[in-house]
Amino acid sequence: MIGRNRSRRRSSEDAWIITAPLALVAVVCATTTALVVDERFGRWPLAALLLILMIAAGLPLLSVIVRRQTLGVTITELPLVLALYYLPPLTVVLAYTLASLIVHVRQRMSAPKIWFNVARAAAGASLATLVLQAFRPLSGVGPRTWGSIFVAVSMLLLVSVLAVTAVHTLLHGWQTGRGILRTSKSGLLISGINVCLALIVLMVVQATWWSLLLLAALGVGLALVYRTYEQFFRQHRTLTDLYDLTRAVMESGQSGAIADALLGRVRALMQAEYATLWLPAQGPYPETLLTARVDDPGLLDIVRTPPVVREVVRKSGRSVAVGRIVTTDATLRPLLTEHGIKDIVVVPLRSGQVVIGALEVANRLGDSNHFTAADIAVFETVAAHAAVALENSRLVDRLRHDADHDTLTKLPNRRRLTAAVTEAVKIRAPGEAVALLLFDVERLRQVNETLGHAAGDKVLIEVAKRLRACAPSSALVGRAGGDEFLVTLRLESAEAALELAGQLREQIRDEMVFDALTLDVDTAVGVAVHPDHGSEAVALLQRVDLAATAAKSVPGSVQLYSPALESRLLRRLGLAGDLRRALDDGELEVYFQPKVTLRDRRLVGVECLARWEHPVHGTVAPEDFVAVAEHTGQLGRLTEFVLRESLRYSRNWSHGEQPLAVSVNLAARTLTDQHFPALVRELLDEYEVPPQRLTLEITESGVLDGTERPMPTLRCLRDLGVRLSVDDFGTGNSSLAQLRRLPVNEVKVDRSFVQGMATDPGDLAIVNAVVTLSQQFGLAVVAEGVESELTLELLQDIGCEIGQGFLFSRPLPYERLEAWFGAQADPEGVAAGELPRLRAVP
Repeated sequence: MIGRNRSRRRSSEDAWIITAPLALVAVVCATTTALVVDERFGRWPLAALLLILMIAAGLPLLSVIVRRQTLGVTITELPLVLALYYLPPLTVVLAYTLASLIVHVRQRMSAPKIWFNVARAAAGASLATLVLQAFRPLSGVGPRTWGSIFVAVSMLLLVSVLAVTAVHTLLHGWQTGRGILRTSKSGLLISGINVCLALIVLMVVQATWWSLLLLAALGVGLALVYRTYEQFFRQHRTLTDLYDLTRAVMESGQSGAIADALLGRVRALMQAEYATLWLPAQGPYPETLLTARVDDPGLLDIVRTPPVVREVVRKSGRSVAVGRIVTTDATLRPLLTEHGIKDIVVVPLRSGQVVIGALEVANRLGDSNHFTAADIAVFETVAAHAAVALENSRLVDRLRHDADHDTLTKLPNRRRLTAAVTEAVKIRAPGEAVALLLFDVERLRQVNETLGHAAGDKVLIEVAKRLRACAPSSALVGRAGGDEFLVTLRLESAEAALELAGQLREQIRDEMVFDALTLDVDTAVGVAVHPDHGSEAVALLQRVDLAATAAKSVPGSVQLYSPALESRLLRRLGLAGDLRRALDDGELEVYFQPKVTLRDRRLVGVECLARWEHPVHGTVAPEDFVAVAEHTGQLGRLTEFVLRESLRYSRNWSHGEQPLAVSVNLAARTLTDQHFPALVRELLDEYEVPPQRLTLEITESGVLDGTERPMPTLRCLRDLGVRLSVDDFGTGNSSLAQLRRLPVNEVKVDRSFVQGMATDPGDLAIVNAVVTLSQQFGLAVVAEGVESELTLELLQDIGCEIGQGFLFSRPLPYERLEAWFGAQADPEGVAAGELPRLRAVP
């Protein structure tokens, strides 16, 4: 594209630099001729006849466009040869010059061009007659006469070619002048043929003047042949150019390439000074306004035509032409004249019934040339092909964009992200690492299940918006999967990546309001860097996904990849089939951890915990096989197994006059099962356990997820008489005030706060606040992680009622629990119907 100013071009007014010397040559040659001849003027009737023939022969039969100018091919040599033979020399000069003046005035050329052509004709005719005097007298129509006339006409043609070349070189540069010289070869050949025909005509006329009738008929036929040839030549050239243009446009891929392939060829095809492509802004595409000009090798981003013309075409949907021959909207003529536009054709570019732009040509080259109806038809054909190619290119752009971008968030998708990471790891910059930060949106499934997928989509769109706004400008932000967003960029180290991940997570955390519902947006973040964690994009993406999965186990955390995560995942994948077999074969066990009153140390219940001793892998961590159960659809069976075992032992203890309450942990997904309350009721009836002796523990993130999803199940369980407990309270973003709307009976303070009470005043304050407010709300408080006497004393001081932890006992299998009962219970401190009291705390 060329947008800078070019050096100033000379205007046609500067043609006097060539016109003046030509006029001087004409005067000198004519004066010299007048001095050497006896008969200067005369034979006026014949001169008038030959003048008429010269005027008729001066009309161009063929027109050749060179740059901005039109070169016409005529048959003026025929009457000129007759004039040179029959008329006095100065009469020839006068007739030829006058004929040139009449012809060019009739063609409505500008004054400088008229005077240049008249001076050129006068100089050439004067020189021809002067040269011819060297061969006088002409005797008959023999070879000597042929040679004399041929030399004289050659002098006229030489003057004409040199003058035209000089003036075009002066006005438009040496390249245009060289083009004139190349084009003149065929013109000189035609002129030579015309001279030969003229000499034959001369011999025929010498034989008898009646031959003029036949010659006139022959001349008319010859003119028609020339006209027919010109039409055929123009049609052939138009079809060839149209075919080349269509092929070039169809082969160009993008809209910018289409403009490059289209405009120059359209300008040449339509023989116009300007060709312009206009595409208004549409969707992701900005406005395009490009112009090809005859003297510029590239495209301009400026246009001379006023924008109102293009707006008329866009609104009306029809072609607009303003010119001498064809005009469809005369009201635009004054405006175009004001902008220096001689004629213009603007056609719409359509996509179906919609106008997507316009294609225009302005200023037909040559003062006497104008756009015709046939030109408009050809131009509309070109526009139709261009519109199809343009729409195809935009379709390809859209398909390519859709293939690389997420349709919901408009961010790059995993395919595009993989390609970007692949390119990034190829370039090893010293002191830099390619960091991948994977943000996993928490609780999106609950939003989809409770509020519908439309609400979930809004959450994803908002997270994408926030992440794109907070991420550094050098980062590529994309959507890696359903609820996962990836940020990749170059950083100094893995530590810098972890720091940035934590900052971004905090910046995008905020409340999100849906009508009357407010959700907290939070994410778990996985981090992996190149080259520390892999050298290929696929491996890096897999490992950052592993890190994000590990981060989800601790809500709101940031996890850096380590090889241990990969081995753990592989282990989980291998456990999927083993877990189903373990449930079938009864390989899982239930362990029990006592819950003790802190004031008088009485045993009030046990928490029932599933344990799995794998025959190959050994002890499997509960979070591992619970995660496997959730992802393989076995969570229901696992929950039912723990419930059955807990209620069975609770019944046995009751029969043994030790009525202990049991607590069972529930996964958040269990609360979405509408059949779960019915299962609990059936098991309570089956094992004859009072509902109040069963406590179901749900994690804070599961019961306070910002939605109403768990409420129906919780209410059903409450109506059964089952006690409900909020486990790990304090690790999420909820408040005690939110508990007021939940049908819960108990709050369990997370072990991280309890264990820090003795050393961290902040943890002590948190536990104190939880205990105080919970008691005001009528909720029991259980402190997890009681492991020291100092912690026990602090809990007693703040009024906490119940505790559990290693200070009392670790989780024990049933046989060891029975032994623990016997060893720790104080028989003397047990009255009839009372719970056993611990003898001492080990």
